[in-house]
Amino acid sequence: MVNPILHNNELKTGLYLIPTPIGNLGDITLRAIELLKKSDFILCEDTRVSKKLLDKFEIKTKLISYHKFNEVKNLSKIINLLKENKIISLISDAGTPSISDPGAILINECLRQNIDIIPLPGPSAVTTAVSVSGFKEKYLFYGFFPEKEKIIKEELEKLSKLNLSLVFFVSPKKINKIIPHLKNYFKGRKILICREISKYYEEFKRSSIENLELFKSEPKGELTIVISNEKIEKKTSQILSESDKIIIKKMINKLSTKEITDLISQNSGASKKEIYKYCLKLKNEN
Repeated sequence: MVNPILHNNELKTGLYLIPTPIGNLGDITLRAIELLKKSDFILCEDTRVSKKLLDKFEIKTKLISYHKFNEVKNLSKIINLLKENKIISLISDAGTPSISDPGAILINECLRQNIDIIPLPGPSAVTTAVSVSGFKEKYLFYGFFPEKEKIIKEELEKLSKLNLSLVFFVSPKKINKIIPHLKNYFKGRKILICREISKYYEEFKRSSIENLELFKSEPKGELTIVISNEKIEKKTSQILSESDKIIIKKMINKLSTKEITDLISQNSGASKKEIYKYCLKLKNEN
């Protein structure tokens, strides 16, 4: 298969957006390692953090500090290097560049000056958290909460009216200040709090908003939280839909009856009793 980033066996010049692991360094892709090695420069949010990853994979490329406090100041320098046909890779401390991290200013300037931008797929706390949540697939990623409490309330008021799952990044210092607001605006919903994703002490805390408790001490590591879509009152007398039955048939030999019942009941109008009975019927037929 032809490598789309190569032309006559030469790497295409331009700005590469390279995701880095959100915890476990082994999650970096082979393509990311290859590109980082072949780049002329790597833009790093924090060179000390990035060096741990780069040293592990013996990447010797020259580093340029690039963060929210110097991205405007360094913009012309980086653009000039790109105009000299240098290959420059942008990475953040963890995850995908420009997603709640520096990058948008540089990307927009590259677009304005017709400089090629090549994004790579890779690790993301957002998609990882959503995938393990079990909530409906339609979601909105908000990012970090604002600093001012008044604006937090205004934003949550608007977000609470959306029938979507919601994803936020929260710093460990702010989580206990945010929880009371979540309890106020998202009654009847479920929440998943992800901590240290892909690391040794990875933790997934699941709860209803009503039963969510404050952390007894400041948690270690950044947090990604997912709030379920608006809870709809279920008519428990409703029979299982055909689509529910199809899903159950696919799961019946892979999960326990209880696991299937819990999963299906989250999004079905049927009662757990109806789901459980149908699971037993299928198992008896087998």
